Amino acid sequence: MFKAIREDIKSVFERDPAARSTLEVLTCYPGVHARLLHRLSHGLWKWNFKWLARFVSHIARWMTGIEIHPGARIGRRFFIDHGMGVVIGETAEIGDDVTLYHGVTLGGTSWKEGKRHPTLGNGVVVGAGAKILGPITIGDFAKVGSNAVVVKDVPANATAVGIPARVLDDSSKAASHAFSAYGLSGDQNDPVSKALHGLIGHTVAVDQRIELILQQLEKMGVRVEEERATADKFDPNYLNKIVD
Repeated sequence: MFKAIREDIKSVFERDPAARSTLEVLTCYPGVHARLLHRLSHGLWKWNFKWLARFVSHIARWMTGIEIHPGARIGRRFFIDHGMGVVIGETAEIGDDVTLYHGVTLGGTSWKEGKRHPTLGNGVVVGAGAKILGPITIGDFAKVGSNAVVVKDVPANATAVGIPARVLDDSSKAASHAFSAYGLSGDQNDPVSKALHGLIGHTVAVDQRIELILQQLEKMGVRVEEERATADKFDPNYLNKIVD
């Protein structure tokens, strides 16, 4: 037990440059507190003290903002950075040296009993706000970008980003730079952004048609300076800048 706690403390120093002392880690890191209490609740769960195990996990959630079901199996040197809003389901399995950031969910997609939560291999890193759903497997040393929604297996050493998540070529330089614990991935499939881009495209097409009409009117001798000046006041590139 004490060896495992020492490993947990050491892993914090290795992965968080803000950590300054062992006392600080033991007293000010909710991820460490959640891990300690999960060890207790998981032991009670295995000993068939189900209610007491759930009560301990409930107290841990109240204290840390991190919800770990006592049935979840977690490996060594597990680190949750910041931690608020992390949810780990009952049948989740987590390997050694895994790192989760705040807002991560290891959730299920079914109400059926049995294996319904993800399995994370060794050395996996999951960025802030990511959702990994269902009985899928995230391979060893894979990375899941922030706010990604993963519903399919991710191979070892790969990087998954986006909604729904897509796997980037792990051999490319782009993959090595694509993961961000906090930043948004390039393609979030935001419906609002898509709608705005669609409106902008439609506006550009309408402007082109209006310009053709004005040109034809000018050929017929009609004065269209005022109409052209009104049309020129709107710059669709301005909206593009906002959306992008």
